Formats: sequence, C-alpha cells, structure tokens
Amino acid sequence: MSLPPLVSASRPAQSAAPLHGWPLLRLGFRPFYLGTALLACLAVPLWIAIFLGRIQVPLPMSPLLWHAHEMLFGFAAGVVVGFLLTAVKAWTGLETARGPLLGALALLWLAARLASLVAPYAVYATLDMLLLPAVAAVLLRVLIKAGNKRNIPLICLLLLMAAANLVFHLSVLGIVAVPAVSALYAELALILMVVSVITGRVVPMFTRNVTPGLVINMPRKFELSLLAVTAVALALWVFAAPAPVVLVASLAAGVMHAVRLWKWHPQVTFKRPILWILHASYAWLPLGFVLLALAQLGWVVPSLAVHAFAVGVIGGLIIGMVTRTARGHTGRPLQPSRGEVVAYALVMLAAVLRVLVPAVQPAWYAYALEGAACLWAIAFAIYLVIYTPWLMRTRLDGKDG
Repeated sequence: MSLPPLVSASRPAQSAAPLHGWPLLRLGFRPFYLGTALLACLAVPLWIAIFLGRIQVPLPMSPLLWHAHEMLFGFAAGVVVGFLLTAVKAWTGLETARGPLLGALALLWLAARLASLVAPYAVYATLDMLLLPAVAAVLLRVLIKAGNKRNIPLICLLLLMAAANLVFHLSVLGIVAVPAVSALYAELALILMVVSVITGRVVPMFTRNVTPGLVINMPRKFELSLLAVTAVALALWVFAAPAPVVLVASLAAGVMHAVRLWKWHPQVTFKRPILWILHASYAWLPLGFVLLALAQLGWVVPSLAVHAFAVGVIGGLIIGMVTRTARGHTGRPLQPSRGEVVAYALVMLAAVLRVLVPAVQPAWYAYALEGAACLWAIAFAIYLVIYTPWLMRTRLDGKDG
C-alpha cells in the first residue's frame, strides 16, 4: 500500500478542474476534519459529565459503550474517511467525492452522531452503519477507474471497520452473542495496525527530510516482524486469549515499537513541533502495550492501556496530521502557529492525565478525568478556531481542492 503525498504545500495541482461550488465541499478533508474536531470538543466533556453523575442523558445504550463507539467510529473513523477521500484523489488524480456527494456523506456522518443522542436505537444503528460501506464504494470506483490496484487494501480496511461496527450494533441489539466491547477493541486494533504501517513509512521520511545528514535505516525484516508481532498481540487481546499469552505478546510488541522509535532519533525533532507531535504520539504505542501486559497481571486496569492507545497514540497523531495535511491542502506552509503547538501539547497532557495520573494516584481519578477532558476539548477547539475559516474558503494559492 503506497502513501499519499499529503504533506507538501508546494505539490502541483492534480487536475485543471475549475473552481466551483462551496469550498467546504471541494475535498473530503474539509467537512470531515471540521466535523470530527467539533465532535471531539463536545462528546468527551459530555461523557465525563455523564460518567461522574453531573448530568443525565437518556442514551440508547450504556453510556460507556456510547462514549467508546463515538470516539472510535465517530471521531477516529471520521478522520480516516476525510483523509482517504483526500488521499485517493492525490494518488489517482481523479475526483473522489465533492459537492452534493461529499455533502451527503458528511450529512450521513452528522446524522448518525445526532441520532446517537435523540433517535431510537434502530435508526441510529442504521445511519451509523451506512457511512463506511458508502465511502468504500466511492473509493473502490475511483481506484478501479484509475487502475490503481495497489491501494485496493484500503477498501478491505474500511470493510473490516464496517464489519466491526456491524458486530457492535448487533451485539447491543442482542442479536449476536459477542460482547460489544470486543467489537470496539477490534476497531481500535484495526486503527492501531494502520498507525503501525503508516507511521513506519512517513515518520522516518519526515524526520530525514528536515535533518540534513540524518540516516535512518530500518531493516525490512525488522519492520515486517514488528507488524506481525503487533498484529498477533492485538488479535490475542481482542479475542481474549489466556492472560499469560497476551502478556508475552504485548511485551514483545512494546519492546519492538520502543526500538523502532529509538531508531527514528526523536531527539532531533524538539525544535519542530509539527514533527515532534508525531514522535511523541507514537511513544504512547509501546507504553500502551506495556500497560496491556501489566493489565494481564492485574497490576493496572485495562482501560489505562486502551486510553494510552486512544488518547495518546490516535488522538495525538490525529491532531498532528489534521494540521499538517490541512495546511498542505489549503496552500499554507508546514509551520504551525503557536496556537497549534499549544493544541499539540494539550492533547499530550490530556493523555498524561487520563493514563499516567490514575496509574500512580488512583484517588485522583475523577479530577484526572475532568482535567483530561478539558485539555482535550480545548485542543480541538483551538483547531476549530484556526482552521474553520481556512477550510471554508478557497485555497490560499487559488488552486482547486
């Protein structure tokens, strides 16, 4: 699977398409990045208020399941959709979705988010399950038309995510005898595998590009072994293998990811925030696997590992990539403003509060949750303040996209 050239503000235009239609609906990242940032701002504080008993909301399922599902299938999957709709156009030079079609996909995503709060569960589940297959169909048509077979595995990824979502809803409805949390863990595992593949290709490249003379040689055998061990460890966890087996596999994965990060020379990125956020976020991956191993011994609760992955890894990489790619695709330099750097730091601090503080001082759990939620929400609010005007206007260089 090749990777999209989504990181250069100077990339030549892919097509000579005239500028027409509302800028917000010209390319997939625009509505989905804004929508998911807004969801991040609102859903996490709402969940914490519900969890701590501050308010009561008549949700159609367990509040815990609602929170986990909306963060994985609403927030993270929404970013993936926006990214892929943009990436496939970059790879093929063909339109993926724009105008009415893109608007319909974005409204479908939004309708599912709203339905999770106010609609009967069957309505919510139906709306929620439509998006990923619809996007997969759009992207498959474009890839086939362009003869781009090497990126067809992306369609498989979306369909696997859709399958996990289907199992989740069938479980909540009592139709299948699979724990709903297992479907959520499967979705988290799929995203982590994507993270493992993509970061292994782009982070060393980004680091070398801005560090003259830096050599980063990652043996192919090591990379393949790392991905295999990661896949095995995650699969054993998702399918509830015996604790000793999960422990050994998780420790092995953690050590390999730590070695990989060390070989990337993260110390050279300290003065480049748009780069250090990627290294810092990745550092939560080996830590998450270590916490997962410790959870098998009963030394920590499993949710610490889950949130190391979800907040530290996924949240951190998302805030890093939605700034980097949005800057590139609005014709702006890859130099984050002070506000964006603050957003990076706040997401990392949110991960510390959510994961490390409860680990060392369980009595502070409620305060840590409230603090983490506030920092998380502020970080994505900063993104909205900076990027909403940019994503609703034509590119700075006047190009399409």
